[in-house]
Amino acid sequence: MKRAYNFNAGPSALPLPVLQRAQEELLNFQNTGMSVMELSHRSKEYDAVHNKAKQLLRKLMNIPDTHDILFLQGGASLQFSMVPMNLLPREKVGNYVLTGVWSEKALKEAKKVGQTHIAASSKEANYTYIPSLDQIQLSKRAAYLHITSNNTIFGTQWHEFPNLPVDLIADMSSDILSREVNIEQFALIYAGAQKNLGPSGVTVVIVRNDLLEHVPENLPTMLDYRTYSSSNSLYNTPPTFAIYMLSLVLEWVEEQGGVKMIEKRNKEKASVVYEAIDASAGFYSPHAEKGSRSFMNVTFTLPNEEITKKFLAEAKEQGFVGLAGHRSVGGCRASIYNAVPYEACEALAEFMKQFQKRFA
Repeated sequence: MKRAYNFNAGPSALPLPVLQRAQEELLNFQNTGMSVMELSHRSKEYDAVHNKAKQLLRKLMNIPDTHDILFLQGGASLQFSMVPMNLLPREKVGNYVLTGVWSEKALKEAKKVGQTHIAASSKEANYTYIPSLDQIQLSKRAAYLHITSNNTIFGTQWHEFPNLPVDLIADMSSDILSREVNIEQFALIYAGAQKNLGPSGVTVVIVRNDLLEHVPENLPTMLDYRTYSSSNSLYNTPPTFAIYMLSLVLEWVEEQGGVKMIEKRNKEKASVVYEAIDASAGFYSPHAEKGSRSFMNVTFTLPNEEITKKFLAEAKEQGFVGLAGHRSVGGCRASIYNAVPYEACEALAEFMKQFQKRFA
């Protein structure tokens, strides 16, 4: 079978060796006579999978003992509510930097819980850039500053994180594990798995332990971070297969040389596609300003809608999947997460060059 060039924004590409390993183990996991999907989440076999995923994530991301790792469900969208419910006291203000659709949604949910403030925004420019650090204006009584580290729809990414006297919270759904990050700089990080960590179904939360001491007592059990922290994320049945797949992806990252090598490769992949855009004399126009460009999501437009449709149709015929841009931006988007091979980006760049020769 010929594998597609998968540029989907999420759920997205998984490493082929991970899929092959899961296929091998699907019917009989470690001689249990059962699929991992059939194992009890209280069994010693699953317990080993669960703890291995946590240990590998801690090792690969260099997560200090000051932070706990939680496995939740509900995607990043549930975290839009859980963050303020757990960490936004009535007398304080949640500060948000708006850099795209997902940060807008996070703010919308926080407003339902407590006081909020927009600390910075690039909405006036249709989110073509990440606000500079000196543009961030915290409110009085700030509880935290929330950012979205990478913006899948608009193709922008934070390349330097704010270092301010307030807890920093980041939605890293689309670039977690894609580059080295100083975890100590963050009070809380959350990420849906379906871009760089594994399949959809599990959400990773990395939270500084001392924050849990101040969680309100009246929260529903399943919306309280302490429920997951105190039970090793096993209070109820977790998404066992998704966590198993996460553990396999983490093993693959380790085999690639860790996050440092993954970051190097991601920058090389992005450079190949951006070079095709920059060398096109305007035939391909990038949405993001150069200093804010994402290494995960390359967004660009073509001269008009007719040519764009032709580009996407021909790309599909050539085996390229998921290149249509989001309706907020239009045009095209190549999502080049960790599992997308360099060869796929090289093939896309070559296709772009040949297409331009025929239609420029």
